[in-house]
Amino acid sequence: MPYRRGGFALTPPSLVIFLISVVLALIALLIRYAHLSVPIISSARVFDVLAIAYVVLVIGVLFRRI
Repeated sequence: MPYRRGGFALTPPSLVIFLISVVLALIALLIRYAHLSVPIISSARVFDVLAIAYVVLVIGVLFRRI
């Protein structure tokens, strides 16, 4: 059930969107604190990956059926 406030409705994200954001956030945290080596993501780009995870989650909340 969407939560209405103002002109738009907030909906819970789908399970797929939620899992994508959680996986990206966990990868970023593991790179930063556990010094995990991921070839695609350098340690200088950890904040960018965490920000992308948050944006994916926000998109899942703001748009229906995503």
